[in-house]
Amino acid sequence: MENSNKQQGNIITIITMMFIYAMISFVTNLAAPIGVIWKNVFADSGSANMIGMLGNAMNFLAYLFMSIPAGKMLTKIGYKKTALVGIATGFVGVFIQFLSGKFNPGVSGFSVYLLGAFVSGFAVCMLNTVVNPMLNLLGGGGNRGNQLNMIGGTLNSLSGTLTPMLVGSLIGTVTAQTKMIDVNLVLYIAMGVFACAFFILLFIPIADPEMGKTTSETVFEHSPWSFRHCVLGVIGIFVYVGVEVGIPGTLNFYISDTTTNGGGEGLMNAAAIGGFVAGTYWLLMLVGRFIAGFIADKVSSKVMMTVTTIAGMLFILLAMLLGKTSHVSMPVFTGSSFQTVTVPIAALFLVLCGLCTSVMWSSIFNLATEGLGKYVAQASGIFMMMVVGGGILPLVQNYIADNIGYMFSYIVPFIALAYLCFYALVGSKNVNKDIPVD
Repeated sequence: MENSNKQQGNIITIITMMFIYAMISFVTNLAAPIGVIWKNVFADSGSANMIGMLGNAMNFLAYLFMSIPAGKMLTKIGYKKTALVGIATGFVGVFIQFLSGKFNPGVSGFSVYLLGAFVSGFAVCMLNTVVNPMLNLLGGGGNRGNQLNMIGGTLNSLSGTLTPMLVGSLIGTVTAQTKMIDVNLVLYIAMGVFACAFFILLFIPIADPEMGKTTSETVFEHSPWSFRHCVLGVIGIFVYVGVEVGIPGTLNFYISDTTTNGGGEGLMNAAAIGGFVAGTYWLLMLVGRFIAGFIADKVSSKVMMTVTTIAGMLFILLAMLLGKTSHVSMPVFTGSSFQTVTVPIAALFLVLCGLCTSVMWSSIFNLATEGLGKYVAQASGIFMMMVVGGGILPLVQNYIADNIGYMFSYIVPFIALAYLCFYALVGSKNVNKDIPVD
């Protein structure tokens, strides 16, 4: 009977974590499509792409400040209370973004929006710190732990698919008159989701996983920094999140740009099309994670990462070389109906990268925490700190896009994928097995 109750409790916990996984992606992926509005507001600045990506940067910059405290919160107040604090913080962050629409759409409104994005970053940092180790530990680590994170990542990708499509369809064609108020419906939905999630989670019984469990009395003779494969994995998380965010975020800007430099030249409703094309990237991430969820208990994280990083580098290289030399047709939703539009072939190859990045987050986390035992919670906080790469690398990429060109900017994710390939092949080996972790 005790085992039956424990198994039932684990199932409830897993389902809850899956839902939180989807919420994380919903909030995170608001930044890039909303950034199209602010990019247009400051179109004459000469750094429009970088400005448009600043909301995303603030969202991820919060990880740098909140990740270590979030890791400590797991030890002091447990997984459930940390998740509740994260959800409440997320509501506040989205509400501040909503308030930005009440200000002048210039510098003042943009500043309020950036503050809201920063607070929202605190929320997703705390929630990520809860979800990843929770699912990994409930699965018992190894391939099974990776499998649970893959399944959770599927819901994460579904949310990531719908968010830019929804925001893009609401925006349509961005003009000088487009304001934050035009996406209020999405912000209302976000606040409603946070409010409902808080009260639902409040009454769901969730116990911390026994495996890797720590308390305030646990003695730590070492730290996650003592493990080479963990340190290299921390760097891997930094560059991976930059890749995951930079590829579709810059692609959204590229398709939404109707000038001769962009890929949306001659397109009507370019912002809606850009949002849908970027959403297709997340859709393929969903497909990749869904498939990986079935095979992750049989195929190692190392093998999956090796194959997908090589394929991702190939797709990016083809996109950079071919650019707008030819075009392909893609079905998109333009706000009122589905129709086929013609986009540069580079968009197709960049969208296909979603299949490759789909398995990387959980694989890196799985490889980097393997054999860490009681240091997993601390490591999770460090990993969340390195998620700041999702704000920094896209800024670097869009600085290059502003000054050299969109396609050349993809040299940033190409180099990042090369490092991840190295990590999968060499850097992920645990060479510090002599360190006690019980």
